[in-house]
Amino acid sequence: MAIAAENQAPQEKASSEVSATETRRWTLNDFDIGKPLGRGKFGHVYLAREKRSNHIVALKVLFKSQLQQSQVEHQLRREVEIQSHLRHPNILRLYGYFYDQKRVYLILEYAAKGELYKELQKCKYFSERRAATYVVSLARALIYCHGKHVIHRDIKPENLLIGAQVGELKIADFGWSVHTFNRRRTMCGTLDYLPPEMVESVEHDASVDIWSLGVLCYEFLYGVPPFEAKEHSDTYRRIVQVDLKFPPKPIVSAQAKDLISQMLVKESAERLPLHKLLEHPWIVQNAEPSGVYRI
Repeated sequence: MAIAAENQAPQEKASSEVSATETRRWTLNDFDIGKPLGRGKFGHVYLAREKRSNHIVALKVLFKSQLQQSQVEHQLRREVEIQSHLRHPNILRLYGYFYDQKRVYLILEYAAKGELYKELQKCKYFSERRAATYVVSLARALIYCHGKHVIHRDIKPENLLIGAQVGELKIADFGWSVHTFNRRRTMCGTLDYLPPEMVESVEHDASVDIWSLGVLCYEFLYGVPPFEAKEHSDTYRRIVQVDLKFPPKPIVSAQAKDLISQMLVKESAERLPLHKLLEHPWIVQNAEPSGVYRI
């Protein structure tokens, strides 16, 4: 039987109740399993209720055999290690995990309003107020991550969820994330969102997230990523050359274009820092100060 979203306990209270039981070993018997919320390459996500606290969560069920076949066990370990230690209103909580002989289970915060990607598809593109508000909330979350020496490296609409309380944006899927103690050379993330330094396989740092946020801002306002092309090779070329074009429709303000242009800069050190982004005139004039766009 599916658990209705309105049965969810207050977030702060429920979160602490779930967290309090993290020290013991979880099993599937601790949860009532509800409706499926989605499926991915390695498993499924279900709505679930933790029996002791009555807290509604999303239970991500991953099959060990598929993880091993694709050689992504290290990615999962990284996701668990990083996401379980992050506490920010715009980052999806990972409460804990457990496993059995065939599966690994991740206990995640339930974002009741689902994927931002679907909302963007439905709307085609967002208003400047909505786009600016989302960019502010993500910038704040990334400032927090970078302060913890974590680079996300895969910011895109598919990895953003809309929360249950007031429609707050949540960064999810930290499988590609890394601690920043070493500069990285590996290519990861989604093609349209890759910065030039990752396309060219040179060292990269936290500024890759600034580039991705610039791509995301563009997609919010235009409905398509800026360097999209029919062939992958053309997308790579456009990224490396920063072949940035602003179409006449939909109409987007000059200030918004200015912000995007300051983020999508080939030299990573010259990209607009996130704390400066929060002071940009387009952000100041358009974004909700709370960082929450109420749907």
